[in-house]
Amino acid sequence: MSIHLIVLAAGSGSRMESDLPKVLHEIAGAPMITHALGVADSLETGERVVVVGHGGDKVRETVVNLDEDIRVVEQTEQLGTAHAVTMAAPALEGETGDAVVLYGDTPFIRPETLNAMSEARKSGADIVILGFQAADPGRYGRLVTEGSALLKIV
Repeated sequence: MSIHLIVLAAGSGSRMESDLPKVLHEIAGAPMITHALGVADSLETGERVVVVGHGGDKVRETVVNLDEDIRVVEQTEQLGTAHAVTMAAPALEGETGDAVVLYGDTPFIRPETLNAMSEARKSGADIVILGFQAADPGRYGRLVTEGSALLKIV
């Protein structure tokens, strides 16, 4: 089964108070988005799609210089995460398999984490969502769960 990658990189990073798109800020000498794309290589993905928005031309240039086979699509209006994912759908039309959605500004996700998620999917889970327990959950979207069941996202 093919695993396709969607990397969300459309956010402006307004809290960073910078004109540079958030995903292009460097960590360990490389833009954040390159770390996210690099760790995803552990999944041996099929198609890879990056959704850009704020500073899209700069992000596109960085991504295409990394790998010209990566498809780049634009989210012209910032209407949320689900909307950003739907922007990638036309680029994956006709493809079969699963999709992994990553944020381009999460450079510290580990290959072991993605592989564990892939294994959970292979074991029969309809969907696999990675979450964490935050000290200040009000700053993040929240997953409401009961045991291993997802009840809702708020």
